[in-house]
Amino acid sequence: MVTEQFDIDEARPRGVRLPRRERRAQLLAAALEVFVAHGYHAAAMDDIAERAGVSKPVLYQHFPGKLELYLAILDAACDSIIANCRKALESTQDNKQRVAAAIDAFYAYVGHDTGAFRLVFESDLTNEPAVRGHVDRVTTECAAMIASVIEDDTALPAAASQLLAVSLVGMAQVSARFWLTEAENGLADLTRDQATALVAGLAWRGIRGYPLTDEHPEA
Repeated sequence: MVTEQFDIDEARPRGVRLPRRERRAQLLAAALEVFVAHGYHAAAMDDIAERAGVSKPVLYQHFPGKLELYLAILDAACDSIIANCRKALESTQDNKQRVAAAIDAFYAYVGHDTGAFRLVFESDLTNEPAVRGHVDRVTTECAAMIASVIEDDTALPAAASQLLAVSLVGMAQVSARFWLTEAENGLADLTRDQATALVAGLAWRGIRGYPLTDEHPEA
């Protein structure tokens, strides 16, 4: 799957004609800002059109409604997290470093200045089945990749490896959000590197305690 990319940029003046792909990216960038700032329920299509510098009819030409627009942003956000997790796991063959890289992928995403993580992990629309499905996909797909590594390394059954992987994903995203909130409130004394090292150390000490196929648990 190709991850849709869009960047926050200055709104273009009304009347500027853009290729359809570029216009869509512009609308998604504007909508991301509005949804992150106000949440789904308080965001209005008028506000998004204004932020993008277009008329509402132009916005509706690309997205039939607010939910469809929200889901398009959410889909791109989920794809980005999953791709980052995959890249982290493929960056090394050392499983200790893999754990650290996977956790750092969540910290990096949560710490990104777009605030897109709030649509995934702090959505005010989680009762909507389509939204819930997107959010669950992050946990499911990231955990599946991590479970494969755990199963190969520990020889644990697939179900046990999956449970450990889901726990690691939960640990990464919850601790990353807590760290960012503390940092935003001026209460965090830890840098991102320090925070990820602490959480990665906790996770690795747990995972390495299971029987390994290639190395001793104390290695």
